[in-house]
Amino acid sequence: MTIEVQAIRVEEYGGPEVLKLVQVPVGEPGPGEVRIRHRACGINFIDVYQRTGLYKNPLPFILGGEGAGTVEAVGEGVTHLTPGDRAAYAGQRPGAYSEARVVAARTVVRLPEEIAFDTAAGMMLKGLTAQYLLKKTLPQGGLQAGDLVLFHAAAGGVGLIACQWARALGLQLIGTAGSDAKCKLALESGAAHAINYSTEDFVARVKQITGGQGVKVVYDSVGKDTFERSLQCLRPLGLFVSFGNSSGPVAPFSLGTLAPLGSLYVTRPTLFTHLATLEGTQAMADDLFAVVRSGAVKIRIGQQYPLKDAAQAHRDLESRKTVGSSVLLP
Repeated sequence: MTIEVQAIRVEEYGGPEVLKLVQVPVGEPGPGEVRIRHRACGINFIDVYQRTGLYKNPLPFILGGEGAGTVEAVGEGVTHLTPGDRAAYAGQRPGAYSEARVVAARTVVRLPEEIAFDTAAGMMLKGLTAQYLLKKTLPQGGLQAGDLVLFHAAAGGVGLIACQWARALGLQLIGTAGSDAKCKLALESGAAHAINYSTEDFVARVKQITGGQGVKVVYDSVGKDTFERSLQCLRPLGLFVSFGNSSGPVAPFSLGTLAPLGSLYVTRPTLFTHLATLEGTQAMADDLFAVVRSGAVKIRIGQQYPLKDAAQAHRDLESRKTVGSSVLLP
């Protein structure tokens, strides 16, 4: 049986104005798939990259990589979900900006009753990203309680989760943000220090905070504007982690620059690598659900928009007006 649903489709790359509300058919799930009826859909900066064509998808396509709702149907071979289950997912191919969709079951997990749909949609991609960064993307020797780390865009969706989770792990997170209000929010969320990069030299402040030593790791989703100076914040053998590029992609650079700065490491991980199997996805989701249910991490849904207002949601995101997570409500 095929059903008709509303969705936000990109028919050409460009600004928020290219997001169109359309009717699309959704069929039955095939082997290893489920059909989920969305109650909320997450909005992430990767959606902007895909909309503009920085990350290309075959046109036309429906945006969105995370959502939460109710399982309507399951395909052959799916055993961990049944129709009627509350469920959430992240890391799928685009398609979440819709009332319903068919997805690969290996990245869909059952959602605990204690976690609301909008909370789940606002935390799956961001929370699982924070999980693989703080738990899996680590400098030499790992991270121990008391260690200092630098986290850019600390008042964003991933950043606010990371601030809280880092505090729960005993880490001292130095967060950067673009305003005093956002710095205050990062501190309230668990950052040990906050730097307003629009008015302060974050390299000088990091050196001051660390007594000139630098941090073991920098987590950076900003990209072009922060890359070179972030390397200067690292101690010898430190790790630079690029997991996004909201200011634009990092320009090509000579590997030789890493040697005099202290034999540094640089990596560019993605969430999708970590969600390659159901077992891996479930383990990461269980970790995320546990820290949220314990109260150590609270998910801030700063903005909610009707599905039809996806373009405005993108304008707000790109102008850095948003705080915490944003969701679309079909």
